[in-house]
Amino acid sequence: MSNIIMFCILALVIIGSAVVCVTTKRIMRAATFMLFVLFAVAGIYFLLDYTYLGAAQISVYAGGVTMIYVFAIQLVSKRTLQGLTERMKGSRVAWGAMICIIAFATVLLTMLKFKFLGNFGLVADEEVPMKAVGQALVGAGRYEYVLPFEFISLFLLACIIGALFVSRKVEKE
Repeated sequence: MSNIIMFCILALVIIGSAVVCVTTKRIMRAATFMLFVLFAVAGIYFLLDYTYLGAAQISVYAGGVTMIYVFAIQLVSKRTLQGLTERMKGSRVAWGAMICIIAFATVLLTMLKFKFLGNFGLVADEEVPMKAVGQALVGAGRYEYVLPFEFISLFLLACIIGALFVSRKVEKE
């Protein structure tokens, strides 16, 4: 019962922080609330006793990706950020709400079709051993994720190099 209560608290933190992250007009607040979302997702991993995934979530995403976002935000000039105030138009809000409802209905129908909502997660059919999760994360075979991790690391390296090029000052001749 305590696991369900903790899950509900973490889910509320994730939903609330995600909504504030995408609706705030201050970019540093958005990065802070994104950090809260990533920490709460790590909390769900720890709640499921997937300590490796929780530690990876904190170190890679909550630590690394958030730092990259903060550095990118700091590299943008204040003048550029001041001109980015945008008002929400009613048609955009309506289209966004409609897309969200369609996406939610799709997820709900998929969960019902594959019987994910049967017992609300109280009784697991089969527990996946941690060794299998670790092997899937670092294995190179089919349905294993070492290649996507390598692509992501190269992408992040390209982002850092791009940030260095953007941040350096060009000398006027």
